[in-house]
Amino acid sequence: MATKRAAGASLWLWLGLAALIVVADQFTKTLVLQNFQLGDSRHVTDWFNLVRVHNSGAAFSFLAGASGWQRWFFVGLGAVASVVIVWLLRRHADQTLFCLAISLILGGALGNVLDRLMHGYVVDFLQFHWGFLAPLFAGGYFPSFNLADCAITAGAIGLILDELRRVRKG
Repeated sequence: MATKRAAGASLWLWLGLAALIVVADQFTKTLVLQNFQLGDSRHVTDWFNLVRVHNSGAAFSFLAGASGWQRWFFVGLGAVASVVIVWLLRRHADQTLFCLAISLILGGALGNVLDRLMHGYVVDFLQFHWGFLAPLFAGGYFPSFNLADCAITAGAIGLILDELRRVRKG
């Protein structure tokens, strides 16, 4: 019984982390929406700008040019992924790095799903640019992204590290 109670407590910890990511992501996006017009850019450093970009597609604007069906496809995909992640959190409550990683992914996914539901697009605002990226990206500008995307990326890295650690133990 104590193990089940501990698993339930840790589930709330991981869901709390995901909720914190959603709140931080939505807060920063609200600031951008209130202070920037679409297409605005503010120079911060020689390699970083704050911008306001709307992405109706997925990563790197994949499917952004589709006729609108992609909005509901990505909302549905995010909903299904969220259910699977909560199930995984319950099932693997004793695996700290794994739960941290998928909690980050959950928070990021929900942050972007909320954007799609409220606006029909995802608000991106972080823009990095370096000359060495020019062969891959026009002018060396990496595609703009947001805090939700950062959480998803960090979660994906965490999953890779968790798997590498598990393989080394094996």
